[in-house]
Amino acid sequence: MSTTIKTLATPLAVGAFTISAVTGLLIFFDIEIGLVEPVHKWLSWLLVSGVTLHIVANWKQFTSYFSKKPAIGIIGTALIVTIASVLPIFGEKAENENPAKVAAYALASSSLETVALVVKTTPAILVEQLGKKGIIVKDPSATVEQIASANGKHPKEVLGDILALSKGTAKNGDKD
Repeated sequence: MSTTIKTLATPLAVGAFTISAVTGLLIFFDIEIGLVEPVHKWLSWLLVSGVTLHIVANWKQFTSYFSKKPAIGIIGTALIVTIASVLPIFGEKAENENPAKVAAYALASSSLETVALVVKTTPAILVEQLGKKGIIVKDPSATVEQIASANGKHPKEVLGDILALSKGTAKNGDKD
């Protein structure tokens, strides 16, 4: 086995594991700041590469685990959990989803006209106020996602701007 592979495999696996572990924990606790999510998704390939190289570089030692019952149990359990996690019978259930997240997704996929009704203002006022924040709205019937995409922004960011702007624009007479 090449000395270079043995020299690089473990540091690559450890470094990639660190990235994956930290970003995974942040995502688990809904702390998705900065580039946490894309770094977690895309740099997970480094973890796959590092572990694969580590296994190849240490093939003889790796195969020796298959003669030990505890190792077979751990590897077998991991395979069963992996297979079970991708089966469609264990799909996501809406009742387990964070209600605020569900509402945010619903608003982001709604037209600006609909969102204006929800935040108790008019589409024209939202268009004007978003324009002041540098967000151009060409069509109030476009969804928040479409508006965000057209302006090179994330839908959460545009929706956050709309909700922040709506605090001062809601009609005073409406109490619900």
